[in-house]
Amino acid sequence: MKNYTITVNGNVYDVVVEEGASSGAPVAAKAPAAPKAAPKAAPAAAAPKAGGAGSIKIEAGAAGKVFKIEKSVGQAVKAGDPVVIVEAMKMEIPVVAPKDGTVASIDVAVGDAVEAGALLATLN
Repeated sequence: MKNYTITVNGNVYDVVVEEGASSGAPVAAKAPAAPKAAPKAAPAAAAPKAGGAGSIKIEAGAAGKVFKIEKSVGQAVKAGDPVVIVEAMKMEIPVVAPKDGTVASIDVAVGDAVEAGALLATLN
């Protein structure tokens, strides 16, 4: 018999496996005991940004990659002005300012992968 520790979806199982006969008999495994807590992963090297500096959030409408940043911090924008361009499925999608204001923060960089709803920038 051999003992193995197996992790499945973060659950750790101790498994005992009996070696089968040379005739190709099936290998039996005993039911695992209650799952153990998985060891904690090392913390990430850099924590994600806590959030932007402004009160008006500009969020990604679709998952994609940041293709271009149209505005910079301190620039005045009008409602409908593109602030960030996101590329999704070979299409460039402008993410626009929802209101008039001043860019308070740009929370992404060109090339960043973003999910739908991700904070891209903020306005004041």
